[in-house]
Amino acid sequence: MLRLLWNLSIRVRLFLRTYMPTNILLNALRTRRGLKWGVPAMLIAAPYLLGAWLLTVWIADGGPGWLNLLVLLFIWNALKFLVNGPITMIVLIRARVAERRDRRLAERESTGYAISEDAPLLISSRA
Repeated sequence: MLRLLWNLSIRVRLFLRTYMPTNILLNALRTRRGLKWGVPAMLIAAPYLLGAWLLTVWIADGGPGWLNLLVLLFIWNALKFLVNGPITMIVLIRARVAERRDRRLAERESTGYAISEDAPLLISSRA
């Protein structure tokens, strides 16, 4: 039974990541090219929160109760974008630091100033 539930949850997650628009966009934002758009994509949360507010007003004025599900969906999508922004910023900073480190290492190797571990350190007697 546990195996069946596990497999079902895997299939549902795969379906949601493949076909739901917000998940497709979040997957694109998690790529190296998309990381720079993570913080501006946080603004997408604003229309979702506005939509959730409008739906709650409609529900309070006598609208159908099933709209509460849409309110939850809108709030969930807004939270996904709000949380993803800082995460992509941190990942982007880490990627740029790693790229800069690799670029500097490549420049040192190309100029012949590569430091090997077994080479003795030369310390100048000048102070």
